[in-house]
Amino acid sequence: MTKPQSSPIFDKIALIGIGLIGGSIALAARRGGLATRIVAATRSEVGACGEAARIIAPKLKPDCIVSDVGSVKQAVVDAMKPHLPAGVHFVPAHPVAGTENSGPEAGFAELFDGRWTILTPLPDSDAAAVDKLEAFWRGLGSQTDRLDPADHDRILAITSHLPHLIAYTIVGTADDLGGHLNSEVLKYAAGGFRDFTRIAASDPTMWRDVFMNNREAVLEVLQRFQEDLFYLQRAIRWGEGDKLFDLFTRTREIRRALIHLHQA
Repeated sequence: MTKPQSSPIFDKIALIGIGLIGGSIALAARRGGLATRIVAATRSEVGACGEAARIIAPKLKPDCIVSDVGSVKQAVVDAMKPHLPAGVHFVPAHPVAGTENSGPEAGFAELFDGRWTILTPLPDSDAAAVDKLEAFWRGLGSQTDRLDPADHDRILAITSHLPHLIAYTIVGTADDLGGHLNSEVLKYAAGGFRDFTRIAASDPTMWRDVFMNNREAVLEVLQRFQEDLFYLQRAIRWGEGDKLFDLFTRTREIRRALIHLHQA
């Protein structure tokens, strides 16, 4: 458990949108004593992040920090930065944590513990503001790192966006192929299929927006994935078990490395 700060990092935190991530930030910030006041606004009257930035811009105090928690960074930068006034520090961020559940009732204080939060500061970002936001995320329990926004989007296309796309696809394929056996498909679903169904239960609105806003990186990695699938298809067709064994051995080691890093 994260120990409370001796003094708060922020006097006031305003959360726009209070779903799983926003709710968990509020709970973890309260747990860690990171803010004197925590306020939240629902997103019912606010659209995408660019529109949110436009609406809040006139109310922002000089030297305040504006950040986000989006899974795509370059599109967020392009949408929000033009609306933010001079003297306001914009530091995009992405907590690489979550569950298949959504809504404020799904939040919990431990969501970020031991997980990565990636900050993507811009060339003109104020260094002190970046350091302060990084300290805040560490106070929430995260490990932190910094990346260029475009590099972030390419990496997450591989590690997060493609797996979700595959999950949505394979569950849909199973449903299409099951036909009159659909009840048996669900009844006898083994661990691998259960893992896919868990991921495919994620918020469809959010993931639609992720794919629309990171389309170039996703399409690039999807093309490579299709080529790798064709390689496996040929190996199975021609009985080339050595190729399958080599791939499975290599990927098993990657999985073990993830467990060692506590990111599995």
